[in-house]
Amino acid sequence: AQDSCAHRCGELLGTCSCQVTCQSLGICCPDYKEFCLQISPYSGSLMGGKDFLINNTALNASSVLKCRFKQQIITSGYVDKDGKAHCISPLLYETGFIPFEVSTDGSMFPYSGTWLSVHHSKVSDEEKCTLVNETKWQYYGTPNTGGNLTLTWTHQTLAATHVNIEVWGYQETGDSYSENWMAEWKYLYTLAREIPNTGKYSFIPVPTEGNYMLLSKQCLFIYQIYFLFLFLFFSSNIPSIWSSDHALAWHLEKDFRNDPNAWATAKCIEWDRKEETPLSVNIDLFQTDYGCDIEKGSVCTYHPGAVHCVRAIQASPQYGAGQQCCYDSTGTQILTHDSTGGSTPDRGHDWGSPPFLKPPRIPGFSHWLYDVISFYYCCLWSDNCDFYMKRRPSSDCRTYRPPRAASAFGDPHFLTFDGLNFTFNGLGEYTLVESDLTSLRVQGRTQQAHFPNGTGAQGTALSAVAMQENNSDVIEVRYSENLNLEVLLNQRVLSFSEQTWMDLKG
Repeated sequence: AQDSCAHRCGELLGTCSCQVTCQSLGICCPDYKEFCLQISPYSGSLMGGKDFLINNTALNASSVLKCRFKQQIITSGYVDKDGKAHCISPLLYETGFIPFEVSTDGSMFPYSGTWLSVHHSKVSDEEKCTLVNETKWQYYGTPNTGGNLTLTWTHQTLAATHVNIEVWGYQETGDSYSENWMAEWKYLYTLAREIPNTGKYSFIPVPTEGNYMLLSKQCLFIYQIYFLFLFLFFSSNIPSIWSSDHALAWHLEKDFRNDPNAWATAKCIEWDRKEETPLSVNIDLFQTDYGCDIEKGSVCTYHPGAVHCVRAIQASPQYGAGQQCCYDSTGTQILTHDSTGGSTPDRGHDWGSPPFLKPPRIPGFSHWLYDVISFYYCCLWSDNCDFYMKRRPSSDCRTYRPPRAASAFGDPHFLTFDGLNFTFNGLGEYTLVESDLTSLRVQGRTQQAHFPNGTGAQGTALSAVAMQENNSDVIEVRYSENLNLEVLLNQRVLSFSEQTWMDLKG
């Protein structure tokens, strides 16, 4: 019998292959494209609700489609009138590449693929609803801030004539840094039901009177807008878009509106009493903080006076903490003992940290609970920022020891970690770095260099670099045939058409 890729994607079979390299090698099993799924779009917010199309696989319209993520989270898919299968991404508590499988009978899952779960702040504006005049949302109920609040969204994103708008809240329960510390997004109530999908909704807020348990401890909220389709009563299966995460000042009790400063001061003092002095934070390599990016207009809401901030790439291993450094227009680092816009450590790294799933490692939302909500209490809604800065003091550069750098460039010239400089014109594949400490291997491939007119030069240049540490994924960066850079994850070429920033386990 002919080998089949059903249940076997990623494997090398006896007569053919179901691995990602099979197409370039011309050894794919006949049903490779049918069972090893290609999807569009391939990425979306970790909040879920993204409708994605399964390409190259035609199914019967009567199929009972189930989509299973990580072998445990099941959502209901559907087959459209053209026979094309669709899945809906689920709510996740992690970012990165998520394996999924598809069943047409509700029991066997022979089809498989990969979904990219993205930090909510990194998805495009078209995939989120917008809080019009966000400052008004932040300060609603404080003196001279009231009236209508307005949400807008790209109505074409949802293929429906009417939508619901829901309010969701986030909480973390259990004992800190224990096994019972859990994260949860919780549906609170429906703000608007079956309204026309015009892409805009305005309302006059009223203080909450419901007994929402989330409100007593924290106030991180988000909106979900979804259309009324096949899965009206199954919220995990509804195509939807979400707002950005934010503190709902308008949703707080009447005591907040009566005296916002007193209410927030009490919350700030309570937070200060419970908060432990920070946290062991690694100072390591840094990357731009997309919440305060000089290349995107320097909108630095939580660091006034800053024009650019960077975050440590990795969280501290034990506590999942983060580190942020902010700079003013002169390039000087801003410190918390000088300014409320100063550089601060974070109890929860904004980008989360592996293995995710549990506090304080939930991407974005753990950081909001432990580092942002308290900033509202102490700095934005009251004049008690000294409490916050006492608990989040800046780390200056005096103890920073930058990692040693090595490089390869030109035809090619090498600069080693210990400062040796030499030129090597070998042609082939070589080991560039090898360390038994973490089983790190970095390999390079060289090829003959060419002049702009296409003629060969008397020299070589690096054309590809591949790396792996311990049992991590294999990451490769190489020149493609048209001399563009390609990034490969475990031999699969990654597409950057939807996401220009990916965090890989390399």
